[in-house]
Amino acid sequence: MSEIIIYTNEQCPYCKQIKEELNKNGIGYEERLTKDWLRDWQDISGLTGMPTVPTIYFENNYLVPSRDFRNPQHLLDMLKDFKESKFTIEQQSLEKLKTLNYNISIAFAKLDQVIRKMETKINK
Repeated sequence: MSEIIIYTNEQCPYCKQIKEELNKNGIGYEERLTKDWLRDWQDISGLTGMPTVPTIYFENNYLVPSRDFRNPQHLLDMLKDFKESKFTIEQQSLEKLKTLNYNISIAFAKLDQVIRKMETKINK
């Protein structure tokens, strides 16, 4: 398995949980405290738009909790089953943007339905 870097902070219980699971499964990693790697952390936070720890760097990818993995087991499965994409970064980015656009339009449609129901109840 390739090198894994975990950006953490000392107060983060989720960071501790992730590290314990990696240790338990014999998966090595380098821990980088955000306060000690501040410049790198600022760059990574700016890139991902999510200043959330633990952020995992693996195979030239940043994996962020909630966005990329739901729990420690999900992260472990991702790391163990990781395969490099056969698609270019441009293709991947375009498809992710299309998916994001779709999800946003669905969310707004659902919100519109809720608001219309509320308006109907208010106007009765």
